[in-house]
Amino acid sequence: MMKNLSRLYVALLNDNRGQDLVEYALLAGFIAVAAGALLPGISTSISTIFSRMGSVLANAAA
Repeated sequence: MMKNLSRLYVALLNDNRGQDLVEYALLAGFIAVAAGALLPGISTSISTIFSRMGSVLANAAA
């Protein structure tokens, strides 16, 4: 049993399948924050978009 648990742990450490998606999401978030800081007129639109995205993701996870 301990051997199987250690194999699972090593497999999880080496698994990087979702890495690209996380990097793109972080990049999009950074660009949105920079755009909101430079162009205050679009900050409301950016906030609305991220709120909708969060709502969709929360509904998909449920």
